[in-house]
Amino acid sequence: MSLIRLEDISIEFGDNPLLKDANISIEANERICLVGRNGAGKTTLLNIISGAIEADKGLVHRQRHLRVSQLEQTLPEAINTTVFDVIKEGLKDQFERIEEYERVASQSPANDKQMQRMEELQAEIDAGGGWQIEKQAETIISQLNLPAEKTLAQLSGGWRRRVALGKALVSQPDLLLLDEPTNHLDIATIEWLEHTIRGYRGSVVFITHDREFLQKIATRIIEVDRAKLISWPGSYQSFVRLKEQSLHEEETQNALFDKRLAEEEKWIRQGVKARRTRNEGRVRALESMRKERSQRIKRQGKATMLMDTAEQSGRKVVEARSITHGYNNETLINNFKLKIMRGDRIGLIGNNGVGKSTLLKILLGIIEPDEGSVKLGTNLSLGYFDQVARELDGDKSIMENVGLGRDFISINGKDRHIISYLQNFLFSPKRAMTPVKALSGGERNRVALAKLFTKACNLLVLDEPTNDLDIEMLEVLEEKLVQYDGSLIIVSHDREFLDNVVTSILVFEEDGSVSEYVGGYSDWLKHGKDLRVSDTPDFKTPKIASSTASPSNTSSTASAPAAKPIKKLSYKLQRELDGLPAKIEEIEAEVEKLQKALEDPAFYDKPFSETQPILESLTAHQQSLEAATERWIELDEQQNQ
Repeated sequence: MSLIRLEDISIEFGDNPLLKDANISIEANERICLVGRNGAGKTTLLNIISGAIEADKGLVHRQRHLRVSQLEQTLPEAINTTVFDVIKEGLKDQFERIEEYERVASQSPANDKQMQRMEELQAEIDAGGGWQIEKQAETIISQLNLPAEKTLAQLSGGWRRRVALGKALVSQPDLLLLDEPTNHLDIATIEWLEHTIRGYRGSVVFITHDREFLQKIATRIIEVDRAKLISWPGSYQSFVRLKEQSLHEEETQNALFDKRLAEEEKWIRQGVKARRTRNEGRVRALESMRKERSQRIKRQGKATMLMDTAEQSGRKVVEARSITHGYNNETLINNFKLKIMRGDRIGLIGNNGVGKSTLLKILLGIIEPDEGSVKLGTNLSLGYFDQVARELDGDKSIMENVGLGRDFISINGKDRHIISYLQNFLFSPKRAMTPVKALSGGERNRVALAKLFTKACNLLVLDEPTNDLDIEMLEVLEEKLVQYDGSLIIVSHDREFLDNVVTSILVFEEDGSVSEYVGGYSDWLKHGKDLRVSDTPDFKTPKIASSTASPSNTSSTASAPAAKPIKKLSYKLQRELDGLPAKIEEIEAEVEKLQKALEDPAFYDKPFSETQPILESLTAHQQSLEAATERWIELDEQQNQ
């Protein structure tokens, strides 16, 4: 028997149908992922399953004594309630059953009806874990390694997420509902969550934008598409392949239907003679086709994010020189050195609390390091996506936030109406008038990205840009960033996103060390390194190691070979190295000037005696630029050997 079965469920908000005559069943030991665009109705469906809201129409069949727990999308508030008390809140229903049992049992003499009710309550109490509530709470706290006596106000977002999961699990539910469980979690905790859910003996229904998490966890996918629920067996990769085939078949069938409808419409519009002899059954069939066509819900177009681009920056974008920084006598960043060159695509990874956002702000000159210095390159135009402050006014509409009161905005030198621009981010004209405070988390992120991309920039700094985005929008963002010809710095816990976008990563390791590795997250895993653990509530936590690390690779840092000392250049070579960036920028400027001269259509109408020196000068400067760049790379490598 199914744990829960939804039969002909319909629900709508305003004139927007989220579900229409939808049917699904959830079986024991399933792990189902709900996918669909932001606003399609995934969270609404989750709330119908949990019983938090009722559908406008349809039936929900639940197995008797079914225990359901839900992990909310939003983080628990940082309140002064202890972890132990929060976990016990997950046993509220059990408390109520025990209290009712004791109340019924105290009534004397007991009649048959009371005895029957006591038997029912006893069965429910036993199914929920019994009478020892305190022990249930202690058990889950131990299993999840939670700090029982700490308050939520003392914990970071990642640890509050763990506590919320403990609250959901403590009742030993038959069905666990998770809404974006990886939000606000670092990579190590996401991997811990994957392990925990795979070992969970009940059924799980979850919503996520993390494709690697989805691929590892889901045994079935249910898609919310145009108010319908479609079940797809197998993994996410299988879903992507089958979905593409299904959409192609749908388009083919719709085209054939529309062609036949057009033919029937042509027939019905024929002359008097044809109308006298027309088949009434054919007329009724045409009316049915018209009705079917009018009820077809058109699939929303694909997002096509537009991005304004600025002039090219100088070759060197950012140089960090011996950066050391910390808080409260704890060193977060120790002797960090980095050169970011034009076109570099760098990802930052590390556990919560190690200093990723702090390092970003140091590199951008927002805060001063305790030691060392940062030098920004020339002709930089910065676009900064901050995970905390999205610079959105909740009381203003989407259009007002993005357009800043303008009806037209300029993108790559072309004026676009703000409504047209927002449609590329999947906001309809009507939706564009909606106040930002009424939007979902994913929609707010789309607005923030739409606003960011109106600014011409050649350095994009993105701090957790993927939170709350649906998978389709996430893939569009990936595609746009891959095509972006400026420089990128990205903080993200989305492993597949990093693999697809960045070319090197900075990793926060032990003792404030920040090391650079070529490739993405998967490439870093091959090194068998450790992520530094800083986000701990002052109790012992095992060091988080990569899942692929071998025993030899996970030995203590004390037994590791000492790092090679940095080779010192001679005074003469050091002066040469220091002067090369300015020289390279000077040559680049001259090359750009000469190339613009050649782009003038009238250039080649000039006499050979005038054009030849310019062409020769361009060739000479290009050769000089190449030589200077190669020399800079050579000396830089010597210095860092």
